[in-house]
Order: sequence, then structure tokens, then C-alpha cells
Amino acid sequence: MNRHEEKAYYVYIMASKRNGTLYIGVTGDLVRRVYEHRNGLMPGFTKNYDVHMLMYYEKTSDVEAALNREKHLKHWRRQWKVALIEEHNPEWKDLWNDIIQ
Repeated sequence: MNRHEEKAYYVYIMASKRNGTLYIGVTGDLVRRVYEHRNGLMPGFTKNYDVHMLMYYEKTSDVEAALNREKHLKHWRRQWKVALIEEHNPEWKDLWNDIIQ
């Protein structure tokens, strides 16, 4: 990475289905991380609850901002998380194809 390229960090929300189980995470490689969730490659919550659809993500170049945003969203009420998804993705479309293009 040259000095003009910024590192990107992503805060994302995955779901098992529309209005299903939600998971919030943060990563420096959104495609790789969502691929891992989709394919059950990492043991834990998303594999156990079949949480494999990307519903929402936001990007920043500041790792501290990403970590703080993840922590903040995890403390939100469920209805606020659902409202955030529906504001940006009202059809609850899996955004996987959008991020791999």
C-alpha cells in the first residue's frame, strides 16, 4: 500500500433472514469476512445461528472510529438496528453481490 492509499475499515450487520437474528462486526476486509460468515468458516455465533446475509455496512478510514461504531451499534435496541437496515436496505436484500463486483 503506498502512502496515498487509505486503509478501509467496515462496520457491518449480518442477518439470518429478514427480521431474523442479527450480528454486528468490524473488519478491514469486508469481502473476505462476509465470505467467511456465508460459508461457516469461522466457529461461533454466525455459524451457530446461520447468520449469512449482509444487510448493511459502512466504511471509514479510521480504525478507532470503526471499533467505536461497532461497540455503539451493539448496544442499540434491536428496533434501532432494524430501522438502520431498513433505512438503507428496505428490501432486506443480501448485499453480497454488491460488494464482490
